[in-house]
Order: sequence, then structure tokens, then C-alpha cells
Amino acid sequence: MALPAHSTKHIPLLSHSFHGSEFQLAQRSDGISNGTALWLGGQIVSHYLAQHHQRFSAISRPRAIELGSGIGLTALALSSLGWDVLATDVRVVLDTVLNENIANNSHLGLIETRELDWTVHPEKWAWDDPLSITSPVQNSSEDLLRPPFDLIVSADTVYDRSLVTPLLRTVHALSEGRRPWVLLCIERRDPALVDCLLQEARETWGFSTERVLTPKLAKCLEKGGVKWDRADWEGVEVWKMRLRE
Repeated sequence: MALPAHSTKHIPLLSHSFHGSEFQLAQRSDGISNGTALWLGGQIVSHYLAQHHQRFSAISRPRAIELGSGIGLTALALSSLGWDVLATDVRVVLDTVLNENIANNSHLGLIETRELDWTVHPEKWAWDDPLSITSPVQNSSEDLLRPPFDLIVSADTVYDRSLVTPLLRTVHALSEGRRPWVLLCIERRDPALVDCLLQEARETWGFSTERVLTPKLAKCLEKGGVKWDRADWEGVEVWKMRLRE
């Protein structure tokens, strides 16, 4: 059984069980980036998706993009559930943990990794760049995952006020057209920050917001064989968002 993330941050290579799959996940505890170790939100939203992912798309090979993939748990979980996944993060996370973890679990479905820096305006994005959506290089390919996506996921990515607007602008740009569902998993360490995010999502960017009730999350963990105490994931929230018509 997988342990909660706060109990395993000292382990350089995690063997993580997830609904019949076993992921080998490298992580770092040297503080080089917040995204180079496992966090609770990725674990919680993965188990929620295991039970409810079919609600977010009816097609046989749906496409998802993850913002702030970190060590890659949620992307790998979605892939094991039958999704094609584009896992994105900043360059330091890609180079230190994410690329390695995706490559080492390549027996799963289609997963691509690319840099996506939220501070770069969507007008400057390059979807045909195989390395980076937001720092274009000369190489290009048409055979890459690109919008429209059926689902946008982001977990444990809201920990500073300066990230709120860039994240929501990125989600908004990815939501235009097909209006995919968005899942945000947040630890309510700073209630004012979380409330600010949700208010800006509704009032500035035009999203509807709905919280997944805690008993439903608890049931998803139980069905996934997770036997944590409630205190182990106190304050973790999953929010469903969608761009209003």
C-alpha cells in the first residue's frame, strides 16, 4: 500500500502501487524545486480519477494535459487508465525527475513530456515543439499531443499568490474551444490564497467551480486500497472547474 507523501519524501526511489499498476518514481529531497518530490494532492486526485475518469470524456482514447506534473504520478495514473497524457512542468523538474520517471515506466500508454512555463503568454506557445511549448527551438513535429484536450489536471501547484494568475491564464487558454473539465487539487495551507484562486477563476476567467465532497474522496481512497487516517490528508481539496458558455 502506498504511504502518504509526507512519509516518503526521504526515499530517492519510490515503488508506488496504483490500481494494479506499479510505478517506479525517482524523487529528490534537496530542495532544488518544489516539484521534484511526491505531494499528497497528486495521490488524492489520482485515486479520484481512478473511480471517475470516465465522466470527463466518452471517447476511447481521451487526451489530458497535466500542469505541474512533478515526478509524474498523476500522468502515469491517467495513462494506466487509458488516457493519452501530456505531462508538463518547468525545465528543472523535467530534467531532474519527470523525464526519467516517464521513461522508466514506458510500458504504459502514450505519455509525452514538454516544458510549459505559465508565465509565458499563450500567444507565444509553440505546440509543434517536441521539447518545450513555451521556449521554442528549431526542431518541430506534427505528431505531438496538442489541444483540444478532454481534461486539464493540476495538483499541488498553488502555494504562492504570484502563481495564481499565470496558472488560470494557462488553464483558460487550454479551455477555449472544447471547454474541457479542469481538476485542481489543492492543500488548504493558506485559506486566503485558495479563496483568492477560486474567486479569480470565477470572476475574472469565467469558470464555474464545484468542490468534490470529502466523503466522496474518502470513498475513492478506500476503493483504491488506501487505509490512511483522515489526518493524513487533512486540508486536501479537489475542485472541478469548467469554462462557462
